[in-house]
Amino acid sequence: MHSYTNRLINESSPYLLQHAHNPVDWYPWCEEAFERAKKEDKPVLVSIGYAACHWCHVMEKESFENSEVAAIMNEHFINIKVDREERPDVDHIYMDAVQAITGSGGWPLNVFLTPDMEPFYGGTYFPPLQMFNRPSWKDIVLFVADAYKTQKQQVLEQAQNLTGHLQNSNIVKLPELDHGSFDESSVDLAFKNIMKTADKEWGGFGRAPKFPQTFTITFLLRYYSIKNNKEALDQALLSLDRMIYGGIFDQVGGGLARYSTDDEWLAPHFEKMLYDNALLVSTLCEAYQLTHNETYKVAIEESLAFVERELWHKSGGFFSALDADSEGEEGKFYIWDYQEVKQILQEDFQIFAEYFDITREGNWEHKNILRVKKPLKEFVRHKNISPEAVKSIIKLGKQKLLNERSKRIRPGLDDKIILGWNALMNLAYSKAYAATSDAHYKSVAEQNVQFLLSAFTDGRQLLMHTWKNDQAKFPGFLDDYAYLISALIELAQVTGKLEYLNKAKILTETVIENFGDGESPLLFYTHKAQADVLMRKKEFYDGATPSGNAVMAYNLYRLSIFFNTKEWRNKSEQMIRSMADVTIKYPTSFGVWLCLLFEIILGTSEIVVLGKDWEIYLQKILGIYISHKLVQAAETPMSGYPLLGDKPNTSENRIYLCENYACRHPVNTIQEFVSLLQHK
Repeated sequence: MHSYTNRLINESSPYLLQHAHNPVDWYPWCEEAFERAKKEDKPVLVSIGYAACHWCHVMEKESFENSEVAAIMNEHFINIKVDREERPDVDHIYMDAVQAITGSGGWPLNVFLTPDMEPFYGGTYFPPLQMFNRPSWKDIVLFVADAYKTQKQQVLEQAQNLTGHLQNSNIVKLPELDHGSFDESSVDLAFKNIMKTADKEWGGFGRAPKFPQTFTITFLLRYYSIKNNKEALDQALLSLDRMIYGGIFDQVGGGLARYSTDDEWLAPHFEKMLYDNALLVSTLCEAYQLTHNETYKVAIEESLAFVERELWHKSGGFFSALDADSEGEEGKFYIWDYQEVKQILQEDFQIFAEYFDITREGNWEHKNILRVKKPLKEFVRHKNISPEAVKSIIKLGKQKLLNERSKRIRPGLDDKIILGWNALMNLAYSKAYAATSDAHYKSVAEQNVQFLLSAFTDGRQLLMHTWKNDQAKFPGFLDDYAYLISALIELAQVTGKLEYLNKAKILTETVIENFGDGESPLLFYTHKAQADVLMRKKEFYDGATPSGNAVMAYNLYRLSIFFNTKEWRNKSEQMIRSMADVTIKYPTSFGVWLCLLFEIILGTSEIVVLGKDWEIYLQKILGIYISHKLVQAAETPMSGYPLLGDKPNTSENRIYLCENYACRHPVNTIQEFVSLLQHK
């Protein structure tokens, strides 16, 4: 073993450990690497990826395991390997740089820096040999090494110019918005802009590769519920139906893959990320509350069963991801051969195969990815078999295939636990409890949040980002705080426990103090004390995960109601006003912002439950679809909490429907409460 490989062997990141035995002299992201670069006057290569990334594995096998290529890299560069999930701040900076250079991005991300961390060249995947007008990786490293030696001044100027561009793009200029642009008509325009990109045949938005875009779907559900716009509902439900019937959803074991490579949601990029499943479940919960369609409840149950079966840590946390590859082949764990399924299912095979599109020739590369082309009611319409009989065949067949699949060589597990992603899943569990009344989901959410609050704290009200082997690492980022606060707010509502709300308030104060910017309402991604990156960025796009700024704006808005803190309400409105223009123009890139804009304009239903039977009433109210609501419940009125205070203390059960603390006359039954909602 080369002695230098010990640098990565001591790391906890599964991605870095995958590269520990490469002949490349890898460093983790650290000061030592840049000090050496300065001392030896060498450029720095930063290669960024993650454990579940298929093309990261491909490039490793083709180039980083090649001793000749590694020797060139070791001679001319200081080489750093970064797990983007451990250091999203590093990834964000250099992804922006590569997108500025090439017009596109992705992983693996390979970027060349000066010893002062300034980027000057980069790209994503490079093949081992020149192909498709794409230079080989060997050609790239030789070209860059030569440029740094023979044209160093130009390289340094390019680095300074690119760094200046990144810094300028990080400045968010507040648009001068009049009150007229902050009203319902702006939300209507955003809806029209969404529908311009809607795929009305296969659901979703835009063309392949297609991502779930659950934020946009959530907005459409809420838009329909308030505006009664059937086009919004149809597109939202079409998108959910096509996804959960498609190959992107694991029909055998539950759980969503990261994206579909085709318009029909058939062939996924097979890695399964914790956050995608969290976000899907949260949206499915709203769809189920709104429609009472059992298909959505089943998808919720199957998704969370997958999470608990394959991503659950005994301490109460959730692992990050499952790899796309097994046995060196993408998707091998998930695809099926016709004869294999026939042998397993025997007499039930014909119905099962027809329902899940299993054919002799295969529906993907001569194999079969299970998908549903016709919903059950349509499937049985012209068949001499009852829906109940088909349901039984499907349920038993899935279990048999799952048992058989468990014997296969499994995809790799990324077993680090990320605070922010866990918080997203925590929120999903709270929403699942609200939608289904299954107390197990509430129990998991509470167990998980206790683990997060104990394992990820540094003892000073500051949070850490990742946890593995009983050790938390890296200062928490804005997303970690924002998602955890959001989860605590939701958990406080579904349990009635005020300690969760109080913790959310304390963490919000920490965020304002440590992530704020005196010149802009938007928050920095990194803590003010963090100094090992080129710059402090601001992230405001809702991408694969929601923008920390958008979620914090939502948190500030909700907490301003729970605690009557006007300065937080003002800050939330300043944040959304700064983003309103781009949110309305490009709503599918700013879905969480759009949901907040909609709620601020329309107002929030403040629901208060008081009385000895508050838990029974709360559970029933949680199951009702109310698009913009906050709920607080207790046995008796309480001071210090505006919604719970200033109410008469009587023994009877009461439900209040309020807005801006102005309450209707309380009612005593759920039926009366529903009537109040209908006449709001």
